[in-house]
Amino acid sequence: MRGHLQGVGDVERILARVALRSARPRDLTQLRSSLGALPAARAALDGHDAPLIRELRGRMSDHEDVVALLTAAIAAEPAALLRDGEVIAEGYDGELDELRRIATHTDEFLLELEGRERERTGLSTLKLGYNRVQGFFIEIPRRDAERVPKDYVRRQTVKSAERFITEELKRFEDRVLGARDKALIDALGPLQVTAGALAELDSLAALAERACVLEWTRPELIAEARLTIEGGRHPVVERFSDAPFVPNDLALDADRRMLIITGPNMGGKSTYMRQAALIVLLAHLGSYVPAERAVLGPIDRIFTRIGAADDLAGGRSTFMVEMTEAANILHNATARSLILLDEIGRGTSTFDGLSLAWAMARDIASRVHAFTLFATHYFELTTLASEVEGCANVHLDATEHGDGIVFLHAVKDGPANRSYGLQVAQLAGVPAGVIGEARRYLEALETERDRQRSLGSGREASAAQSELPLFAAAQAPGAAAAEDVLR
Repeated sequence: MRGHLQGVGDVERILARVALRSARPRDLTQLRSSLGALPAARAALDGHDAPLIRELRGRMSDHEDVVALLTAAIAAEPAALLRDGEVIAEGYDGELDELRRIATHTDEFLLELEGRERERTGLSTLKLGYNRVQGFFIEIPRRDAERVPKDYVRRQTVKSAERFITEELKRFEDRVLGARDKALIDALGPLQVTAGALAELDSLAALAERACVLEWTRPELIAEARLTIEGGRHPVVERFSDAPFVPNDLALDADRRMLIITGPNMGGKSTYMRQAALIVLLAHLGSYVPAERAVLGPIDRIFTRIGAADDLAGGRSTFMVEMTEAANILHNATARSLILLDEIGRGTSTFDGLSLAWAMARDIASRVHAFTLFATHYFELTTLASEVEGCANVHLDATEHGDGIVFLHAVKDGPANRSYGLQVAQLAGVPAGVIGEARRYLEALETERDRQRSLGSGREASAAQSELPLFAAAQAPGAAAAEDVLR
């Protein structure tokens, strides 16, 4: 089918231009070749039992009358623009052919007319001319203007001459310059139905080709709340990555609705989240999916808060855009939604960002109940798995090798134990001296953190003296709501 559709253009766009009277000649030749491919495409659909395929075939007509019109009326290789001429095929319209003959022999006619008028008027200075503004004219020096015949009609006065026109010259001008394209396609309605069927058929054929070539799998659609992906892959990253792609599993159901995803930058957190959304989207539009197996319950919408963008012209900072998108998710997501949240809270201070990320994750997990993938570098959020029902931790692994880092891109249960931020910065080319200073400062921070923790003898002492007392208090049994804790 893709072979039959290879020569078919964007028929819907061409028909829109025809309806608006803005189609160019080569749009019509593209339409002609596209409609010419219809009989073979329809024949290729014969014998298919799928109801959708039968329905698409029924919506497609051969439009033989339109093909015949375009073949007869439009030149095989027309000019790019109608005003350039040579668009209507020779032999289609007798009047147009005559006009072309006249236009081709214009100089010959004008020389003949000029000679006759000189002889008739006795004015040897008479000459014929043409410009785009005035058209054709007879020009006579001003000194001889009083001697012109009565049938001369003055058209223009210039510095040293008068310009006239006669009935004969006017008729010739109208014939040469008055040719217009009179053939318009009136069968827009049936053509647009065919165009819609072609577009849908093209989409299905493209998805089928991808499924065959890339070894995609038919998803299983079920009624219960579930999202199970085995060996899931990102179709774009997989294609363009230099390293072998590492497939990963995802399991969400009524009892496991939120994953807190930790791990290093460049470890694959964003890829893991996006491939899940792409698999869900492909499955819901009727496509096979890049996975060994996919079982999906109903998903009403996909919400994302990924990346960093600002709207400075609108007076919104990066953090304001992030919070606006997060607010939209919290107000509109349902228990049947899929939410992707990537690094919420990074646009403000550490404590503000951590507080917001923790409160949002807790609200989604406890109130919204949407399937949620929440990637974060705030390790404090990993405690939600032990506090909120339906929340679990996973991480993407990495390991150090010499002075470098190796990303394993494999999703494993449980929280990550570190972020490897310094190693990623080193990979990015940050000078070694800066990395060394950062490492020393990090060690000092970790030493102070450990010292503070050792001062407390129990959970309440730790909550009072730790570097994040609010969150330690929030984790205690019977803790107040997040708003009260933060207040």
